[in-house]
Amino acid sequence: MLMRTDPFREMDRIVQQLSGTSGTWSKPSVMPMDAYREGDAYVVAFDIPGVSPEAIDIERNMLTVKAERRPATKADDVQMELSERPLGVFSRQIMLADTLDTENIEAGYDAGVLTLRIPITERARPRKIRITATGGRKQISG
Repeated sequence: MLMRTDPFREMDRIVQQLSGTSGTWSKPSVMPMDAYREGDAYVVAFDIPGVSPEAIDIERNMLTVKAERRPATKADDVQMELSERPLGVFSRQIMLADTLDTENIEAGYDAGVLTLRIPITERARPRKIRITATGGRKQISG
């Protein structure tokens, strides 16, 4: 049996029991994420370990990532001794700029990290404007 002393966790457990919210599902915590630009794409990475790729749903317009983590076992003869991993539905929304190509989002899931690559549209990429020099000088009159 695992033993851990955490008075605050014990208080949370007692409050859950008294309020009737200590069922199989716990309130999910925040889905941590990193977002950064890499070349001509934005990369967004979400930590959602223990979630199968089939339980992840991604919507494009307002980038919404939903994931669901279910209990590992449903057997009636199992008595949970320690449960710290949050269960339930996790959701995170990100407002995407219109300069991003939402039709070509690439998604990968590896080692509990969901990584989305969102390309930047061609019109939003920096362009160098070519300046041609004129051979002569002109007088400005005003």
